[in-house]
Amino acid sequence: MAAVRDVEIDPEGTFKYILVRLQRPGGAEQRDIVRGTKAAEFHNHIFEKVNPEMEKLGYECKCLGGGKIEHNSKDKKIRVFGLSTGYGKADHSVTVEILKKEYTDYEITWSDDKN
Repeated sequence: MAAVRDVEIDPEGTFKYILVRLQRPGGAEQRDIVRGTKAAEFHNHIFEKVNPEMEKLGYECKCLGGGKIEHNSKDKKIRVFGLSTGYGKADHSVTVEILKKEYTDYEITWSDDKN
């Protein structure tokens, strides 16, 4: 699983994100990853891109939910909020912990606010 990055998000702006659980078929080991981009009009567009990539590496994917990320690289701040109509709300506290591993010098917060 080391070949898969924990976080792949746009470097700036406000955009949709999903929390995805990776697992080997029949295996006990699992890992959660964060994916987000302005290019996605809907949360399922992100999953439709991630799922085939992960299947090629031998993983099963499950979307645990979604929301939005506001990424301000100049001020080194990330805000996680909102929900996905199709997948439901991701556990933003889990998302924040994953983001903190990648963005160690950022202020990262979350809320259940929709905007």
